[in-house]
Amino acid sequence: MNRFACRALILVTLFAAGAAAQAAELTVVLHDVRAQTGLIKVALVDSQAGWDGQAAPVQATGAPPSGGQVTFVFRDLKPGAYAVMITHDENGNGQLDTNAMGMPLEGYGFSNNPRVMRKPTWDEARFELAGAAASIDVSLR
Repeated sequence: MNRFACRALILVTLFAAGAAAQAAELTVVLHDVRAQTGLIKVALVDSQAGWDGQAAPVQATGAPPSGGQVTFVFRDLKPGAYAVMITHDENGNGQLDTNAMGMPLEGYGFSNNPRVMRKPTWDEARFELAGAAASIDVSLR
């Protein structure tokens, strides 16, 4: 292998290692799961458009509940601003059921646990994720 090829290989390897080092991991610990039925859905968004449903989540996952606390892990995230939306479809009908006034009848939660009587804004729910592992706690309402 000539010197140029060897140097190019070293640079590519260093760049790949640096990119991997910048990938962050987010652990979401969900508290106050009141029903052990249905499916808990978690969406991680990185923009106002994602928050408003006009762009796809960065990552999304779901799992049946298993106790009063459930943990979700999102991997390979770029550093930056994110927000988490959680719904617990307790009866498994594929939607978050609401009453006649539009208030949720099933569990829901958001990053930063804002105490508002509406869907919080992007700014109320967003948080900064650095290039390392982080954990947030979210309480279902």
